[in-house]
Amino acid sequence: MAALRVLELYSGIGGMHQALRESCTYAEVVAAVDVNTLANDVYKHNFPNTPLWAKTIEGITLQEFDRLSFDMILMSPPCQPFTRLQKLPKYLLLENVKGFESSSARNQLLQTLTTCGFKYQEFLLSPTCLGIPNSRLRYFLIAKLHHEPFSFQSPGQILTRFPDQDPEDLLKEKVADKVGETSFSLSSEEKNLDPNIGPDCSSKKNLPKGAFLFKLETVEEMERKCDQDNDSSIQMLKDFLEEENEEMSQYFLPPKSLLRYAFLLDIVKPICRRSTCFTKGYGHYVEGTGSVLQTAVDVELESVFKHIDNLPEEEKLMKLSTLKLRYFTPREIANLHGFPLEFGFPEKVTVKQCYRLLGNSLNVHVVAKLISILLE
Repeated sequence: MAALRVLELYSGIGGMHQALRESCTYAEVVAAVDVNTLANDVYKHNFPNTPLWAKTIEGITLQEFDRLSFDMILMSPPCQPFTRLQKLPKYLLLENVKGFESSSARNQLLQTLTTCGFKYQEFLLSPTCLGIPNSRLRYFLIAKLHHEPFSFQSPGQILTRFPDQDPEDLLKEKVADKVGETSFSLSSEEKNLDPNIGPDCSSKKNLPKGAFLFKLETVEEMERKCDQDNDSSIQMLKDFLEEENEEMSQYFLPPKSLLRYAFLLDIVKPICRRSTCFTKGYGHYVEGTGSVLQTAVDVELESVFKHIDNLPEEEKLMKLSTLKLRYFTPREIANLHGFPLEFGFPEKVTVKQCYRLLGNSLNVHVVAKLISILLE
């Protein structure tokens, strides 16, 4: 059997390529396309034998596309370059941010897919549905030409995780279900979810007795965090962390950041089963870019934050310093994203650049599962 020929558009650091490997698909990436020079350096470092085109999609001619003779397109963000081709691919996988599902670009894409003879399935998925303690809600679309054997019953469905389902079997189970013409849609509550939270949170529970709102957060936010940390289907963060060593000192939050952003930080411990979405600004900006790790695990947050507003700046800093808060390392974020240990960055790539590239990447495990479903 000939290897599946795959074209990877907007290839970035190679998350789609890595997911293709993890899915154990007999395939060859015939070309990867991206204009980001730094991302291309990382891609070449990890996939040196893959042809890499440093050009825009619009700059590729029909003849260049056709010569590749590909069977599948993996891409993020969306584009429709295959609509100009004489020979359409058999398979398509697209990833984008939450919100794309309600955009005009998505409507145009679906119209194009229907015109070209594709059946498709849409998903809103977070890594937590596979037991990974990181909320990274993303839109996914997988599509296959009509004349291929296809198990999807009703195109255009948006599927989300519900907390009573087994996370390991979620993706296959949702697609394999015999749903007839029933259409799944997002409720108004789910539509308004913060993308850092995702639709994968369990239902509200009462706060533990004596729970302390030590930061600028609501009771609902505290309840959500308690729910997530009590969800045994999710792994603990400690399974994804590096060993603490002297080199970790570069990742500790500086005093200025501690004083300015202490009440805005999402603080997690190694035993937590959650972390917020890591963005490309992580490590450079503090607010809203990702969780920080409390390495002094025996220190209670309440003992640090209670009445801290009444303290002079020097004492406030002393108390905050006892938590030993640090950023997650690039390797730890790569672990949460599903990149294997052998995946690395060239030496010339700085820590800040690693954060930026990882923030623009995707979760390998989620995409690998979707590829497996697409090819069933």
